[in-house]
Amino acid sequence: MTVSPVLALLAMSTVAAACGALGALAMGSPSDRPRPALASASALAAGLMLGAGYLLIAAGLDRDELPALLGAALGIAYTAWIQRFSKTAGEVSPPAAAPSSGKAQGEGRRLVLRQALHSASEGVAIGVATVLDLGLGLFLAGALALHNIAEGVVLAESLAPTGRSRLQTASAIAVAKATQPLLALATFALAPLLAPLLPLALGFAAGTLLFLVLTELLPESYQRTSANATAIAVTLATGALLLLQDILL
Repeated sequence: MTVSPVLALLAMSTVAAACGALGALAMGSPSDRPRPALASASALAAGLMLGAGYLLIAAGLDRDELPALLGAALGIAYTAWIQRFSKTAGEVSPPAAAPSSGKAQGEGRRLVLRQALHSASEGVAIGVATVLDLGLGLFLAGALALHNIAEGVVLAESLAPTGRSRLQTASAIAVAKATQPLLALATFALAPLLAPLLPLALGFAAGTLLFLVLTELLPESYQRTSANATAIAVTLATGALLLLQDILL
């Protein structure tokens, strides 16, 4: 029985998006959240995204170096714009205001908005990888699913001061992550038009992922644990991802 690529992509990207809410649901109360565990979650997410970015940029450079590098520059510029637009550039700490204050609620909404925009770029990454090879796309979706769990854990901690319940936080993350399967499907649907632009699209996806690692995920981990512990966790996560890619694909 042949599985439709569209259905396989829809299923895997939806599961990947839902894993963000799973990470939030897995969290206990704020007082039960040990800083080393949150640091490990950030480092794990960074390592998986770093590995995914490497796979994408390598695929783009293999096809056409200049468009791939241009796409990476565009991806970096887009992600920097997201941070400025959502007013969260360099902001890796939870909202400091009281839960009942409008400031805390506003900061929480900006974090969710930022997550939705980031998830859209991750969806593009899944989509372009699937255009390149179905196995690579599904593998990348699986890697981002693990990343989303870790990211959901950290985002739930950041949203805790807004006064949301665990279920409300998980729901907000699920809504934000919905852009991931939507953009994955949209990108895959445009495959015939993307063919000449595939190196550019691969570079763009890689640029967004790598810039997020450097400007958000690593700083989040550094705030909670030592640089050595972060480096070890990121290296192991990235290495495991690339090893699995060599074995499975």
